[in-house]
Amino acid sequence: MDISELREQINEIDHEIVELYGRRMETARAIGRYKREHNLPVLDSERERSLLNKVAEQAGEENEQGIRALYHLLIDHSRMRQEMDGHPESPLGQQIREIVAAMPEIFPEKAMIACQGVEGAYSQLACEKMIRYPSILYCRTFENVFGAIESGLCQYGILPIENSLAGSVNSVYDLMIRHHCYIVRSVRIKIDHTLLALPGTRMDEIREIYSHEQAIQQCSAFLSRHKEWHVNVCTNTAAAARMVAESGRRDAAAISSGHCAALYGLECLSSDIQNNSNNHTRFICISKKPEIYPGADHTSLMLVLPNHPGSLYQLLSRFNALDINLIKLESRPLPGRDFEFMFYFDLEASVGSPTFSRLIEELDITMNQFSYLGSYSEIV
Repeated sequence: MDISELREQINEIDHEIVELYGRRMETARAIGRYKREHNLPVLDSERERSLLNKVAEQAGEENEQGIRALYHLLIDHSRMRQEMDGHPESPLGQQIREIVAAMPEIFPEKAMIACQGVEGAYSQLACEKMIRYPSILYCRTFENVFGAIESGLCQYGILPIENSLAGSVNSVYDLMIRHHCYIVRSVRIKIDHTLLALPGTRMDEIREIYSHEQAIQQCSAFLSRHKEWHVNVCTNTAAAARMVAESGRRDAAAISSGHCAALYGLECLSSDIQNNSNNHTRFICISKKPEIYPGADHTSLMLVLPNHPGSLYQLLSRFNALDINLIKLESRPLPGRDFEFMFYFDLEASVGSPTFSRLIEELDITMNQFSYLGSYSEIV
């Protein structure tokens, strides 16, 4: 047989597979109805294990692994169909639709905003890019930013969530869960680190460097060329610049933004000192209640998956089946729980699309530990 005849055989087989898949899903629905009527759980681990062993044996040694992977997916889809039929609408799906319907057309131009750091911090630059006329309350720590929102002192808070070189700011993710806050907007800020000192200071006079921990890491190559410098960690790059300016010391310098030079009367001794010029930090705007504005096409989620082989694969298959683009996937171990992980997802999908609604419905109903962190647009 030539290739066209072989492909025709494949087409016929695929047609049969599609029909059989439809029959299997309809039968799964009927089983789901029976289980609900007789108060039986959807999950039957013993039955699933027995089925996987049976089909693997029928497939033979050559095809055993492939058929196990296929049936893991089939079983997951069947179980999901049973669970979804019993829950025509999830509370979260309904809540998101109500929020979208109630939101105004544009994001607020004026608001009281909590930012970590001091005047000149990158969080301030992010704030001014996201909100046209902000009133800014500066906070010492990330925790204080959340406290300002919870107390009602501020409507929003601005926080760094990840850096293109240093990765995610895990403490912010932890605080998001602890304080039950939501992302309502995000922006990426180009980070250009400069070495700032008092006017007239020479490089050979410097003995102490002050900056934020991430900025120090991002400038490690530059710092390694000056073994005589002692590096000190500060809460913020702008705070480091202000401290150097107020100290009056000619042996101290700060790694900060060029914006802080004019702000605090300092002089730039060296610019663009980061290891990589393609250095961006993504900042998020958070609120106590979810707010979803028109154009929202990014969503952030957190999930805890069962600790068994294939659980992540089965979840990712849902994103693939719905043609939803994942732009971030990261895992972190759960404290006090051996070999269990929290997964962070950022996905790209219009909040008004049917595929997004279906995904949220499925996750809300089928996942035991699922946190919705918000849907929003990102400013470029």
